[in-house]
Amino acid sequence: MIRILIFVLIVLALGAGFSWLADRPGELSLVWMGQRIETSLMVGATLLVALIAAILLVVWLVRVIWFSPHSIARYFRVRKRDRGYQALSTGLIAAGAGDAILARKMTARTRGLLSADQEPLIHLLEAQTALIEGKHDDARRKFERMAEDPETRELGLRGLYLEAKRLGANEAARQYAEQAADKAPHLAWATLATLDERSQAGRWDEAVHLLDQSRTSHVIDRKEADRKKAVLLTARARERLDADPKAARDDALAALKLDPTLVPAGLIAAKALFREDNLRKAASVLEKLWKHAPHPEIAKAYVRARSGDSAVDRLKRARKLEAWKPNNAVSLMVVAESALEARELGLARSMAEAAARIAPTESVFLLLADIEEADTGDEGRIRHWMNQALKSPRDAAWIADGVVSQEWLPVSPVSGRLDAFEWKMPVSTIDGPLEEGGVSRGEAAIRSLPPVATPVAVPRRAEQDAEVATQPTKPTETVERTIAIAVPVPTESVIVHEHAEPARPNVAADTDGTPGKELVTKDETPLAVRTPVLPSSSPLSPSPAQPSSSGGRSATKPAEAPVEPFFGRPPDDPGVRTDKVAEKTTFKLF
Repeated sequence: MIRILIFVLIVLALGAGFSWLADRPGELSLVWMGQRIETSLMVGATLLVALIAAILLVVWLVRVIWFSPHSIARYFRVRKRDRGYQALSTGLIAAGAGDAILARKMTARTRGLLSADQEPLIHLLEAQTALIEGKHDDARRKFERMAEDPETRELGLRGLYLEAKRLGANEAARQYAEQAADKAPHLAWATLATLDERSQAGRWDEAVHLLDQSRTSHVIDRKEADRKKAVLLTARARERLDADPKAARDDALAALKLDPTLVPAGLIAAKALFREDNLRKAASVLEKLWKHAPHPEIAKAYVRARSGDSAVDRLKRARKLEAWKPNNAVSLMVVAESALEARELGLARSMAEAAARIAPTESVFLLLADIEEADTGDEGRIRHWMNQALKSPRDAAWIADGVVSQEWLPVSPVSGRLDAFEWKMPVSTIDGPLEEGGVSRGEAAIRSLPPVATPVAVPRRAEQDAEVATQPTKPTETVERTIAIAVPVPTESVIVHEHAEPARPNVAADTDGTPGKELVTKDETPLAVRTPVLPSSSPLSPSPAQPSSSGGRSATKPAEAPVEPFFGRPPDDPGVRTDKVAEKTTFKLF
């Protein structure tokens, strides 16, 4: 664009000059070698301009002819370089895609078109090709050669670091990362890798110092740097809690200033303050954390702040937490547990059921089972809650890289990554949907709770025998039994009256004291063939003057087999009916 503008300006200047000469005509006379040449001024100016243009053209032609070999060589060199860069680009793309054949082909072509000293990326292409081909030793040698070159030092160190991590050589990886961080502090991967390595080794002071340097050079985002520093300070406070509670308190409070939502920092600060008997400040720290996000560990530390408090005092503290976060499953669970300890079972049940409706987890139903055991002791209802707990999702826990930990850890035990643990629910198989027919699982579990079973007292046979033996016998008392015998008696039934209880079979016991088989002694007669003895005052006994309707035979008809009463039947069995008022027992055989 600038060249075109300059060309236009030159043309305009020439036009303006010729126009100015045309307005001022004149003659030009030249005497050269005895000859006189005369012409107009306009023609002379035109010839002068043409002569200058011709000279420039001749100079250009001479220059082109003189430098033509070099120009031709440069043309071919540039063309070859372009082809080499095209092959290098194709090879890097193939290596990134995992195409080892094409990457190796492009590497050989690039080697023929470009020089490794001219283009360092050839080493990278060869190293990547060796990696996808599985030749890790060749790739490591290429990275070492790149690490010796100042231009590719950082690239080679990163490749060596990744190879050491792959092989599990953590010490070598740490050295490569520290070397890269020293040579180039602005590299984020080197800083983070060194930070993780120092955190794994528990060198919290060095890790904090390195993080401060990275914050100064703006390698890590400020928010992320504050979070990591808070985690490092919390880890150092956790390590110092037993030996130096004051230093642990300072580190934990500093971590809370950087990240007010860090629950482990608040818990450590509260524990350190509790050891200093500073209950008010410790409670203030826990209250701030609770208002931000309810957590079971915060509630436990707050409710049990004083070891000498009674269960009622702990319940008051739990109700205070529930007032700050109403309609929250964690708050309701805290109140339910405290109410169970205080033996306020009605409040405990209502709070636990409300928590189950909001978040039907395993711990909620286990707590309901404990409440049921303390309240009713009904085994059926307890088993119902236990069954619901087995089918419910697990409670939230500290999880990092698939590892579930009962307590918070600053570093993942799997990957060694700093600040890897998160409070969330473990991934598990959930049997059945969370909602059944538009009703939540907790609501469905509460609705399907069986009623409290009414205990039925069934007296044992020995107890009945003892009760009958202790009762006084009156002359007029009779024991009436009606036995329907399976014989062809169409219209009448046989009634047997006697004062004593029917003969019962003796129970023989083995030598070890266990009951044996039922045996009938020789002196006993089965009930169905025993002759009844009736008192004379009984209305059912026949008078001496009246003959028997059976021709002098006994009123008892022989039966095929004796029928023994079964005292173990439930009260609703139609075969046994007990009337405690009349103290009569009626047996019917159908």
